[in-house]
Amino acid sequence: MKRFLMAAALAGGVMSSVAQADAALLGRADVQRYIDEQVASGVFNRPELEAVFANVELKPNIIAILDKPATSRPWYQFRGSFYNERLLKNGVAFWQQHAATLQRAEQVYGVPPEMVVAILGIETNYGRNTGSFRLADALTTIAFNYPRRAEYFRGELTEFLKLSKEEGIDPLTLKGSYAGAMGLPQFMPSSFRKWAVDFDGSGHRDIWNNVDDAIGSVAHYFQLQGWRHGDDIIIPAAVQPGVDISALVADKFNLHLTVGELKARGILPQAQVADNVQAVLVPLETAPGVTEYWLGLNNFYVITRYNKSTLYAKVAQELAGELRLRYLNAQALQSAQPAAAQPEASTPAQ
Repeated sequence: MKRFLMAAALAGGVMSSVAQADAALLGRADVQRYIDEQVASGVFNRPELEAVFANVELKPNIIAILDKPATSRPWYQFRGSFYNERLLKNGVAFWQQHAATLQRAEQVYGVPPEMVVAILGIETNYGRNTGSFRLADALTTIAFNYPRRAEYFRGELTEFLKLSKEEGIDPLTLKGSYAGAMGLPQFMPSSFRKWAVDFDGSGHRDIWNNVDDAIGSVAHYFQLQGWRHGDDIIIPAAVQPGVDISALVADKFNLHLTVGELKARGILPQAQVADNVQAVLVPLETAPGVTEYWLGLNNFYVITRYNKSTLYAKVAQELAGELRLRYLNAQALQSAQPAAAQPEASTPAQ
């Protein structure tokens, strides 16, 4: 990745893109107030911030995307988007290529390779789809042109500018999703500053181009969210007839109840689990009008910290499990090939 101090945004090469920028943006009162606040913080100086905003291009199509009503797909429609042959095949190949780094991440952070591989597959298909928007454009557009989420995205914009300065990267060169998610693991800027790691010791945290850093960063995130090595993620459950589960389903992102307490409410685990283990009830519509029930345990909860969706967490668990099976099978076949290929010893002539 091309690296240099953010102050280099003042250089002629960067300033040459002014023609495509929104010339009125820098003069807006709200943008100037934001610059004033950041200069007062002591982290930035005015020229470097004005050089960035003078070159930002607002993207109205991002607002159009955000204004589209969200549609929640049932499990039977959602699952195939992320549990499919393409991601499984690419995931095994990715694991084989980066096995040493994945093993080291497990040793350091206690997160198994299959979970890291599954997350990177779901997020960006192992770096194939990391986003094409300039992050400065995307974050600025939402921060100043989308009042409903302005406060949150101004915070993310600030985090982005800070990380650019800390890593010595021109902020106008970094790309990501329309909502500001970055690199192979699609970290938001605040997540990057909290949890991204320099896993290869290069002196920079590069989750865009450095697979080692991306792997280490995902594992580090999971560790700090409370991943427990070797624990189950989710187990099947049954709901007794007539039980009202609406409150339990609404509370699916919080580990408030133990298995014992859920049993008392008519939720029965269908696998061995201790009564003092905390769990959440997860309903999955497997076909129109057909619902399965599961109990998400601590590690399931941790996955929902990465993406606040029980569907995401469940498909990550399933993808990880199948990736592990396929990887181990591939390793076993590879180990068996040399022995099978060896010619039989010839019998000496009599």
